[in-house]
Amino acid sequence: MDEEYDVIVLGTGLKECILSGLLSVNGLKVLHMDRNDYYGGASTSLNLNQLWKRFRENDTPPESLGASKEYNVDMVPKFIIANGNLVRVLIHTGVTKYLNFKAVDGSYVYNKNKIHKVPANDVEALKSPLMGLFEKRRARKFFIYVQDYEDSDPKSHEGLDLTKVTAREIISKYGLEDDTIDFIGHALALYHDDSYLDQPALNFVRRIKVKLY
Repeated sequence: MDEEYDVIVLGTGLKECILSGLLSVNGLKVLHMDRNDYYGGASTSLNLNQLWKRFRENDTPPESLGASKEYNVDMVPKFIIANGNLVRVLIHTGVTKYLNFKAVDGSYVYNKNKIHKVPANDVEALKSPLMGLFEKRRARKFFIYVQDYEDSDPKSHEGLDLTKVTAREIISKYGLEDDTIDFIGHALALYHDDSYLDQPALNFVRRIKVKLY
């Protein structure tokens, strides 16, 4: 080890790794350290032995559970919007060489004692048991609008300026019910609360468009 560094970064969580990468690509000499015997900090992924040690102290996992390396338990599941700023930062820092990404297969909600897939396009909207017949038609029209929307194509905007119109106004235009708004806003667009409803709708539409396939 060298004796002098420009920066010392403690911990190997996602934030620390991004910071370390940004400093390194800008020419600084970085010492990156972690007190744990695994990477990732609070949001790490643990194998079976590490998981047992963390929650069962000195106890060892039973052999019936199989090999420890077959397990990869994520302590804090992480979702990243595919075309968001964070992805560009990760690519810039080179951290992506040490990360594995997987597209989300779908979003699900628990409703009336059953688990249902959240519709992610107009076809799924028509088949979904989460909505009645008329609501399915309204949701289908909304999804078609989002799928067709392009920033550079004014014809796809239907006369709406999404930098000024709120998400609530867009939703009102299509007459969507409260339950539909909930799973679109939280299960598809991944908002933590309802504050997005009174913000410009552009980011709301972009978030949903990323999830449509």
